[in-house]
Amino acid sequence: MNLKYGFFPGCTLKSAEKELMMSTMEVARALGIELIELDGWTCCGASHIQDYDEFTATLVNARNIALGEKLGVEKIVTVCNTCTLMLRTAKKKIDENGELKEKVNTGLERVGMQYKGTAEVTHLLWVLLEDYGLERLKEKVVRPLNGLKVANFYGCHILMPPNIMGFENPKNPQSMELIAEALGAETVNFDQRLACCGFHAVFPAEKEVNKLTRINCLSPKGAGADCLVTPCPLCQMQLDAYQPGAQKGFDQDITIPVLHLPQLIGLALGIDPDKLGIQRHVVDVIPMLRALA
Repeated sequence: MNLKYGFFPGCTLKSAEKELMMSTMEVARALGIELIELDGWTCCGASHIQDYDEFTATLVNARNIALGEKLGVEKIVTVCNTCTLMLRTAKKKIDENGELKEKVNTGLERVGMQYKGTAEVTHLLWVLLEDYGLERLKEKVVRPLNGLKVANFYGCHILMPPNIMGFENPKNPQSMELIAEALGAETVNFDQRLACCGFHAVFPAEKEVNKLTRINCLSPKGAGADCLVTPCPLCQMQLDAYQPGAQKGFDQDITIPVLHLPQLIGLALGIDPDKLGIQRHVVDVIPMLRALA
């Protein structure tokens, strides 16, 4: 397969999580994957817009998909669970409802665009397994992550609802474990592996989400993990940036570094940690890297 994709970065890669943009592009280059950023993309709605206006949520993401279709690519790839969910939700609704598709295209006509339904929406994690392949990935590893104990935190939106996401068993996913082990790392099983990070509730329920963050950090730490790894920037932000706040007033140390999936891959590919944006994390990753060395 031609490893050329339309790339929908999403808002966080352009703002709070620039290290994910850095590491994604570095890893893509190292693997020979071409990512073409969609010209003029807009926010997916971050799982909130549909509560205000369901049709607008569908229309916005139909436009985003149409931007990818204009590139002539077979797939549009994201590195955000929530972006993947929003784009795939819109696509499923439109593709299964001719009347809705007509209404969407009437709206898109105003900006000279059309939704055709020719491009699929996928996630980088799935691309690595479906298109690139584990054996090919193993061949690219120059610095195996031997001795590193990784706790994989999937995040809700890459697994559910299964009728929209549907890549793997949402009750027992294995994609993250397969990637980590291909890189030479050891995967650690822990109680919170499939838990919610709480990101979307942090403002209205900060106290409760801080408690959840503590549990989500203590669980892998107690299982012996050296770090958490997630395929979602919102999960990473909640578990990393909000970790110090969750620690306040709590005696037991919850400190654990939280990596983006492309950062973990980049380390195994021998990419300079600075180029992966490791220095941008709130919870210091350097001690883990020193121990790995």
